[in-house]
Parts: sequence; C-alpha cells; structure tokens
Amino acid sequence: MTRTVLESKTKTVVIGFDEPFCVIGERINPTGRKKLAAELELGDFTTVERDALEQVACGARVLDINSGAVFSNKMAEDPRYADNNFVEPPLMAELVARVQAVTDAPLCIDSSVPAALEAGLAAAEGRPLVNSVTGEEERLERVLPLVKKYNVPVVAISNDDTGISEDPDVRFEVARKIVQRAADFGIPAHDIVVDPLVMPVGAMATAGRQVFTLVSRLRTELGVNTTCGASNISFGLPERHGINAAFLPMAIGAGMTSAIMNPVRAQEMAAIRAANLLMDHDANGADWIRLARVIEAMKEGASFAEASAAASSAGRGRRRARG
Repeated sequence: MTRTVLESKTKTVVIGFDEPFCVIGERINPTGRKKLAAELELGDFTTVERDALEQVACGARVLDINSGAVFSNKMAEDPRYADNNFVEPPLMAELVARVQAVTDAPLCIDSSVPAALEAGLAAAEGRPLVNSVTGEEERLERVLPLVKKYNVPVVAISNDDTGISEDPDVRFEVARKIVQRAADFGIPAHDIVVDPLVMPVGAMATAGRQVFTLVSRLRTELGVNTTCGASNISFGLPERHGINAAFLPMAIGAGMTSAIMNPVRAQEMAAIRAANLLMDHDANGADWIRLARVIEAMKEGASFAEASAAASSAGRGRRRARG
C-alpha cells in the first residue's frame, strides 16, 4: 500500500490510500495577499505565525509555505530584487524557522525557485514535502536532484513544456513521465504525490469528472498518492465553498489522498471529516464527534478557528488526564 511519509521534528503524517485525507494548509502564501506581503517586506511574521496556528487548529495536518510575490517596493529601488534567486531563499528559510517555532506540523516547501526550495529544505526539521516538480525538462533536471539529495517526497504537477493540456489522457502521461524520471534518480513512486491539475468547472463542464477519472487511474495504474489545489474547481463561480465542499468528498471517493486548501473554511472541513468517517478513516468517529462540539461552540458565537482551537486544547487535556 502506497504510503508517503512526512515528518517534522516530533510528528509524522502519512498520506495514503487507507489514511485520513491529508489537508495541507495553503494560507502561508503572500501571492494575492497584499497585507501579508507588506508585513513580510518589513520583517513582520505576526500573520504567518497566527495563520500557522489557526490552520493547524482547524484541521491542517501539513502546512504549505510559499515565499513568492514579496519585496515589490524594494524591487523598484534595487535591481538585485528583480532576481528571485536573491529574494526568495533567505525569506523561505526564515519562514520555515518561524513556523517551526510555533507548531510541530510537517511542512510543504513551496516555490518556483529551486534555490528557495533548497533553502527551505536545509532549514526544515524532519521530512517535508517539496512543491513542486513538473514535466518540463529544465524543472525535472533542477528539482529531482534536490528531492534525492534530501530524501523527501515531491508534488508532481501534470504539465510539461507544452503547457497544461485539457486532455486528461495527456495529463496522465505527463504524470507517468515524471514518475519514470524520478525512478531514474532513485526516487520511489511512493514519494511522488501527483497533482493532476483541477480545471475550473465554470470554464470546463467536465472538469470534475476528469479529475475523478484521473485520480482513479493514478492510483490503480501508477500507485501514487494525489493532491490538488482544491479551490480551483470553483474558480469564477458564486458560492464557491458549497462547490468545494461537494467536490472534496467526491474526489476522496475517487481515491484522492490530500489537497492544498484553506482549512479555516468550516463547510469544506466538515465535508472532509464526513468523508473520512464514511471511508472508515476516522477511528470510532472521534474526529466527527469533535467537530460536533466545534459546531455547538460556533452556535454560541465562536468562530470556526476559535472553536477548533478550544476543542483541540480540551482533547489534549483529556488525553493527559487519562495518561
């Protein structure tokens, strides 16, 4: 059975076909978040630390750390900042250190800059996930050696030098190519987590069905775990959380084992927990029962994050009392 093992200094998370769905928190990413980018320019990591704690409280088992799209003002003043190889590596190392200081969740090191990936890998304690490699030749030759050097798993995105195909068979073959090339570097298939690329259903009516079919093929034919940017499915549509909350259990039923997403959304996290229960991946329904307590606290005015954090603290207290 395929098992992709991620580790922090003290915690192990397994992504697998017979494991609970792995939520990878996406919030530590300045792309599209002007306030966060401005804080990072000033060396202020308050929001990063808060987002790390909040996402874990809400159910993220792994935290994605993305170091892109920062230092826009400095770029205008200093030509060195036009080179992401100068900007991103030290920021990534600092982000990793700050997040590790406040939580023991395993990490996903996320950058399009190989030097930033290596800086994050060097700073990370344990065995993080690398995000990502594609089927593009240059990317394969630069990222796979890092994956091998640090003995870590990697997200493989199903696009190559020709771009993103709308044909799911082409995307499957790109995934196969990446798995085969990884094997040439001595990287096993269980350390490849394929992102088959979720298209917006508003632009392509068959997008959902495509993903479900692809995930099933990736599981049965390549034996790999899978992930996706879950919110892509609803891009451009109203009431996006309802669509996401329907999509996630259907993807889980098709065999998807993780997603990079915002765990602070109660509707979507409830859908995942229900799917875990129905797939027999929630022992004795413990996580679902905990969610019921969270929902009761929300009825009394607490936010999802506040109620989740309180429930987590109470659970730790009960475990210590039993011990």
